Amino acid sequence: METRLTHLFALQQVDSQLQEIHELKGDLPRVVAELESTLDGSTMKLKELTTLVTQLKIERDNTDVELISCTEKIEKYKEQQLQVKSNKQYDALSREIDTMETLIEQARKNLETFEGKLQISQQDIGLLNKEIETTTAELTEKQAELAEVNKEHEIEETRLVHERAKIVVRIKKEDFDKYERIKKAKKGTAVVAIKRGSCGGCFNRVPPQKLLELRNNNYIYMCEHCGRIIVSDDVVEKSSILQ
Repeated sequence: METRLTHLFALQQVDSQLQEIHELKGDLPRVVAELESTLDGSTMKLKELTTLVTQLKIERDNTDVELISCTEKIEKYKEQQLQVKSNKQYDALSREIDTMETLIEQARKNLETFEGKLQISQQDIGLLNKEIETTTAELTEKQAELAEVNKEHEIEETRLVHERAKIVVRIKKEDFDKYERIKKAKKGTAVVAIKRGSCGGCFNRVPPQKLLELRNNNYIYMCEHCGRIIVSDDVVEKSSILQ
């Protein structure tokens, strides 16, 4: 059990150092991630708008062709009306003319709709291109800042990540899972040392009987107040050998 506790405390020490490095980076990783997400969303929206504009232009052009065709048919039917010899033929041509005029009226309404949508979509594309340009410039700047910070701590961070991996493989899965749950709930600190008879996390006093049991290193003792794992001075000393 003492070995299990030693490995857990050693892992906490490494994670604490990694957390310090991450804190030195400030909000840069989050800002970069958010800008990348925004840029991806804007790029996708731009692609959709561009596709819409292309489709609207095709529909507009097809409607133009339809208008020309209907107009030509009306002229043809009117010419034919001058040549027919029966009222039945004349009336049939009149109905065809009425049908074409209805189609022309609908086509003109469709054209108006297409042109309106085209105008709005093209304006949106213009605004979106400006947004993408601004976001790209900001992202480039923040990526450069983050790269500079990463470069400053790259060697140390790589060493710690490697060290963490070596410790993790020595820890029982149930212990590791418990550690991760507590660490997540307690802002990165799952294991603390006993300090003057108190929990090193919340600083509440540990009952004398519990202190005796704790120093025997026979089980994983969790603070009754904050839920963190508390380890003895012996464990702290031995864990330093692992790092």
